[in-house]
Amino acid sequence: MNVTGRLPIVAVILAGILLGTWLLIGGSGLPDIVERFSSAEPETESGSATGSRGGELFTKDDLSLELIIHEEGVFPHFRIYPYWQKQSLSPAEVKVTVALSRLGRPAQLFHFRPESDYLISDQEVEEPHSFELVVAAEYQGKAYRWNHSQVEARVEMSDTMMQSSDIELATAGPAVIRSEITLPGEIIFNEHNIVHVVPRLPGMVVSIKRHHGQRVKKGEVLAVMESAMLADLHSQYLLARRRQTLAQTIYDREEQLWREKITARQDYLTARQQREEASITTQLAAERLLALGVQPKSDLSGKNLARYEIRSPISGIVIDEAIVTGEVVKEDKTAFIIADISTIWAAVRVFPGNLHQVHVGQRAVIRANAYDLTREGEVTYVTTLLDEQTRTAVARVQLDNQDERWRPGMFVKADLQTEAAEVPVAVSLEAIQTIGDQSVVFGRYGDYFEMRPLKLGRSDNRMAEVIEGLFAGERYAVSNSFIIKSELGKAGAAHDH
Repeated sequence: MNVTGRLPIVAVILAGILLGTWLLIGGSGLPDIVERFSSAEPETESGSATGSRGGELFTKDDLSLELIIHEEGVFPHFRIYPYWQKQSLSPAEVKVTVALSRLGRPAQLFHFRPESDYLISDQEVEEPHSFELVVAAEYQGKAYRWNHSQVEARVEMSDTMMQSSDIELATAGPAVIRSEITLPGEIIFNEHNIVHVVPRLPGMVVSIKRHHGQRVKKGEVLAVMESAMLADLHSQYLLARRRQTLAQTIYDREEQLWREKITARQDYLTARQQREEASITTQLAAERLLALGVQPKSDLSGKNLARYEIRSPISGIVIDEAIVTGEVVKEDKTAFIIADISTIWAAVRVFPGNLHQVHVGQRAVIRANAYDLTREGEVTYVTTLLDEQTRTAVARVQLDNQDERWRPGMFVKADLQTEAAEVPVAVSLEAIQTIGDQSVVFGRYGDYFEMRPLKLGRSDNRMAEVIEGLFAGERYAVSNSFIIKSELGKAGAAHDH
C-alpha cells in the first residue's frame, strides 16, 4: 500500500487512540479534536507545496498552514505559520492540533500556543523525523484537516536480505551493568613460590646438572659438590653405627650371663647403658645427615664420602644460577633460585584517585593484548605505602598459570569491577553506531530498520544502559549493523544537522 492510500487509515487510527486517551483521563474538549481528525472532508496530498520558510505548506480554500521543524539553538519543535488568502494571519485566531504516529511508538498529540507570528508545539519532536501525522485546524468556526507523511533514517530490508547480510537481532531489556576501571600492570613471579637453594655445607662444585631457564622437578639434582665436612659426617655416622653394633653385642652377652647368674647385675646394667649411649650417638649422626638432605647409609664401602648433591626442593624453572664448576662455596651461598610459575601475580598500578575503588577480594580481568591473553582473578593484596617515585600503590592479582602462557615481564591491563547495577533497558555495545555526534541503534519494525538516537548511561565491556531512545521489548540490529548505516548513507536518509 502506498503512503497516500495509508493516510486515511492512519487518521482513523489516531482518532481512535485520542478518544481512548480522553476516556481514560476524563478530559474535556477532545471529542471536538477527534471529530476534526476523523472528518470526511477532502484532504490535501502530503508535500504538495513548499512554503516560503521551506516547510510543508497545507492549503485548503483560503487557509494555509506552513509546518516546519525548528531546531536552531533549541530542542526540535513544531512551528506553524498561518496564512489567510496568502497573507500572514494572527496565530491567536487559529486553533491547531497535530497527531503524530511513528514506527514502534504510541501516537503523540501536540498542542500549540501562539508566539510572535507563529504557533509553537508543547512537546519536542524527537529524532528521527520520520512519521505520519494529521493536522487538524479550526478557523472562524470551520474545521480543516490535512495528512502528511515524512520518512527519514529508514531502510527497507526483508528478512531474507537481513539474513544474507548476517544481521542478527536482539531485544532491548534489563541487564546487569558492571562498572569497571582499567589500570596498567605487569606480570611478576608469585613471591610465595620462589625458593633460594643453598648448599647447607661448604665445599667445591664438581659439576652443574641444571642451568638458568631450565625446568626442574622436585628432588632433581641441580649440582654436585665435594665437601670435607660431609665426609667427616659420614665417618662419624659409620663409626657410631659400628659402636652401636658392638655395644649391642656386649649387651646381649652380659644379659645372658646375668640371667644365668654367672656375672653380677652391675656388669649387665653397665652394658645396657653403653648400648643406649651408642644408639643415641648413631641417631644424632643420622640426623645431621638428614638435615643436609643426605640419606644415612651403613654400606658406603667404595663410595665417595665427600660427594654431596644439591637437589631442587620444588618443581619449577631455574631463574638464577649463581655457581660455577670448580668454585668453593660456603654453606649459606645462594646457588640457585627456583620459581614455581603454576600461579603468577599481576602487579597492578593503582593511582591515588582510584585507591578508594580497589580492595582485597575484588574481581579483576587481566588482559595482555599484545599476546591475545585474558584471564580472570581477584585482588589478594593492596600495598599500604605508595611508591616514592611513581606515587602509586600496587594491587596484586593472583592468576592461575598451569598452561604457563603468562610470563613475568608482560605488560598488561587490569579491568577491575567497581560495582554491578541492574538497569531496566540496555543494548549491546556491538549494536551502537555513531551518526554525526549521536549514538544510535537501528530498531526493527516489520520490514524496516529505523534509526533510534540513544541517551546512554552506564556501560561495561558488553552492554550499555539506555536512558532514552529505546523501550524494553523493542528489537534492534546487533551484528553487522554498520551495513544498515552504510545503506542510510547511500540513500541520504539520515537526518542532516
